Amino acid sequence: MNRYPLWKYLTVLVALVVGFLYTLPNFYGEAPAVQVSSAKSTIKIEPDMQGRVENILAQANITGTGSSFERNGPVGTVRVRFADTDTQLKARDVIEKSLNPNPADPSYTVALNLLPASPDWLSAIGANPMYLGLDLRGGVHFLLQVDMRGALTARYDSLATEIRAALREARIPSTAVERVDLSVVTIFADNEARARALALLSNRYPDMAFDQGVSDGANSGRPLLAGQLNVGAVATVQNTALKQNITTLHNRINELGVAEPVIQQQGADRIVVQLPGVQDVAKAKEILGRTATLEIRMVDDSPTAMSALSAGTVPFGLERYDDTDGRPILLRRQVILSGENLQDAQAGRDSQNQQPAVHLTLDSKGARIFRDVTRDNIGKRMAILLFEKGKGQVVTAPVIRSEIPGGQVQISGSMSAEDAADIALLLRAGSLAAPMTIIEERTIGPSLGAENIAKGFNATLWGFVAVAIFMIAYYRLFGLFSAVGLTFNVFLLLALLSMLQATLTLPGIAAIALTIGMAIDANVLINERIREELRRGEPPQSAIQIGFERAWGTILDSNLTTLIVGIALLIFGTGPVRGFAVVHCLGILTSMFSAVVGVRAMVNLTHGGRKKLQGLSIGTVWKPKG
Repeated sequence: MNRYPLWKYLTVLVALVVGFLYTLPNFYGEAPAVQVSSAKSTIKIEPDMQGRVENILAQANITGTGSSFERNGPVGTVRVRFADTDTQLKARDVIEKSLNPNPADPSYTVALNLLPASPDWLSAIGANPMYLGLDLRGGVHFLLQVDMRGALTARYDSLATEIRAALREARIPSTAVERVDLSVVTIFADNEARARALALLSNRYPDMAFDQGVSDGANSGRPLLAGQLNVGAVATVQNTALKQNITTLHNRINELGVAEPVIQQQGADRIVVQLPGVQDVAKAKEILGRTATLEIRMVDDSPTAMSALSAGTVPFGLERYDDTDGRPILLRRQVILSGENLQDAQAGRDSQNQQPAVHLTLDSKGARIFRDVTRDNIGKRMAILLFEKGKGQVVTAPVIRSEIPGGQVQISGSMSAEDAADIALLLRAGSLAAPMTIIEERTIGPSLGAENIAKGFNATLWGFVAVAIFMIAYYRLFGLFSAVGLTFNVFLLLALLSMLQATLTLPGIAAIALTIGMAIDANVLINERIREELRRGEPPQSAIQIGFERAWGTILDSNLTTLIVGIALLIFGTGPVRGFAVVHCLGILTSMFSAVVGVRAMVNLTHGGRKKLQGLSIGTVWKPKG
């Protein structure tokens, strides 16, 4: 009557073992570590860097407790753990000095970090601790101000290039097309040309307003048009810049190895960044504050330019940059396209010869400009330039073979599939749409985080102990089963959070404590139902079976309504509310399994085989007087 088939007992046993193993890493804490990642988008971290770092430490007689190489997408990182913070600091200095001989232009980011201290055999089976939020682990909080004027300036630079190309295509003569502050000013030779241009540009750029006037300075007295974006277009530019910066920040924070960073928009022009566990605040500020922009320019390979380059001079109107191999290239100052015109970049194959290539997708305006430029410059080279920390580097400089319409651009040449993937990554996520400055910084020390953990742990522990004492005192042996089931529930919940690599915060700890209080309700319903059947005169074995079966409907209804509220919090909540909801929903699922299946398995093992069971240790059963 009260026996499970073997597979059910095995299911409970497997769940118990898995719950214990995946909960275990959370009790080992963290170890100080040093992390090596790339400081430049054009430099990759490969697996051989791990051996190089180990050799550097061995030569300095510094011993680590373990090292690893990890790849997050295309981003590689080497991490080395140490026994104490003194060794960690010493190792950081040694590695920094060896990998970055020129501190003014570092090629690698060497940052302090914290890594799980759990044994390697647990990590090998994928048992890793939960991520801890800023309030529990400590870390740094930044508030970044986005330079919206810089974003608008870049947009007006792009518009000036587009308008110049549009006028040339329509054969409308113009003396100059330049960005002047936050406007595009076009000067014409006569009023007729200005009238034709006004009709063309008003139709092509409906989000711009054009004012007519008269120029001064060198072109004094000539008719001009001054175009400015309307309010809606300005808001679109600013919103796009903010979203692109958030995306780029996500990519950069991978260099710090931060688990579950918080990157959120605040207001119209600010971004909040929270980095739990970051020890090296200066390095975090350096990475977050790094500005990178993408530009496409024409290469000047003329004999005159090459002679000047050989002589070590740069002709007027040109600029010198280096490619990824360190070779000098002369580029024209005029920016043809910027990163804001690029919608996507993916590695692929040339459709004709199946050689590795990079496929770019431009927006409509970028496609129009690119078509005109490629049509007029067949046989010449076009350079893709990436600026970081004020220094530009040519990522690639392919030759234009033919006019390229439609905004679908292919970059091919002597590159491997890996090179194509790297270039696509740089073009897709390498630049900020607008500069940013850190206007607020708050650091939460590990000691405060440890204090929060201790308080949350103690509150949860003593709540658990109080519930367990009450259940055992009131329900005797069945109360002990309930307490063991509650322990099983906690293991399952922590194991699920660890397996999902969820981020635990103070609201999450509150949800665990609430789960303990709510989980015991199911056992109270079951135990009271068994008592009721005993009062009716049912034999013990029958009372157990009826108690569990009839209490299940009530347990399901009550937990289902609570789960609906938790899902609503998960869908519509943000930040701490969402973290609370995750733990709350998982806790409901684990409590139903442990209270109904787990406790029933214990009851079946201890009572199911006893045919002449006379009574149950379930506390006092009050029978009605008759």
